[in-house]
Amino acid sequence: MTEVVKNVEAAVKAAAARDAVTDIFFVACGGSNALLMSGHYAVEREAEKIASFSYSSAEFLARAPKRLGKGSVVVLCSHSGNTPETVAAARYAREAGALTIAFTNLEGSPLDEAAEATILYQYNPLAVSEDHAAPMLMRLVFGILAAREGNAKLGKVEAALAGMGQTIEGVIARHKPSIAAWAEGYKREPVIYTMGSGANWGSAYSFAICILQEMQWVHSAAINAGEYFHGPFEVTDFDVPFIILKGLGNARKMDERALAFAEKYSRRLLVLDAAEFGLEALAGDAAEYLTPMLFTALLRAYAVALADSRGHPLTVRRYMWRMEY
Repeated sequence: MTEVVKNVEAAVKAAAARDAVTDIFFVACGGSNALLMSGHYAVEREAEKIASFSYSSAEFLARAPKRLGKGSVVVLCSHSGNTPETVAAARYAREAGALTIAFTNLEGSPLDEAAEATILYQYNPLAVSEDHAAPMLMRLVFGILAAREGNAKLGKVEAALAGMGQTIEGVIARHKPSIAAWAEGYKREPVIYTMGSGANWGSAYSFAICILQEMQWVHSAAINAGEYFHGPFEVTDFDVPFIILKGLGNARKMDERALAFAEKYSRRLLVLDAAEFGLEALAGDAAEYLTPMLFTALLRAYAVALADSRGHPLTVRRYMWRMEY
């Protein structure tokens, strides 16, 4: 058992030891916020009595939810452990009596110090291993649901996670020709939209704001497939690029409906389909909860190629980390 898994088990035990757990708040900024959205989705889909909420850190502080208290678990994430809003959110939640569980890559960081339990994950944006944040998040969520409500999917999730690294390597390898062609074909696009729903909303959101906007300075927006027909579909045209994530589970119907329309009016579509990942063979009816980590890693491979074709490294920033804001 790795140290990261031990940290997750300790956090689950802390949640199990509470007199009550009435709600779980997922709180972070940017890409970390997007990561936690998959945990929020899983709780909403699976919990019988525990309510789930997802906030950006600043909005969590601004809204100051009245129900936050001793029955709450607050899961926070900051890769650096230094995000001011997230550190402040951890302190605020802890003062309110909530159990605070932090995900971070940096031991001894302000977030590590502020939270009661910390999960120090490993990081490689192009891979998935059991010590990475996304797998550990699923272990945490389903561990808490198993401990508090007897949810039976934890075993399926754990069994599937053992094969995730090999699975994503195979998926990226199969996409190599498409990755190269897409990067060259889209390197001069001024606008690219990213669409997803359900468990994969966070992956679409992260690619739009963290990859295209932040790292590539490409105008973008994340579009929820369920909202596509309530405004966003008006921007669809033959030369407007979309990336469409087709997930699993109930949300797949929304993705398919949006794709069917987009295919009629746009010739610039990149469609990534979770049904081709082989996750259902690994995880059965828990497969939909694991798709975000594969979509995120696969999209990162597309991003690396796009950055190379554009001559704009993913590490370049105009404002972030370069000035006060």
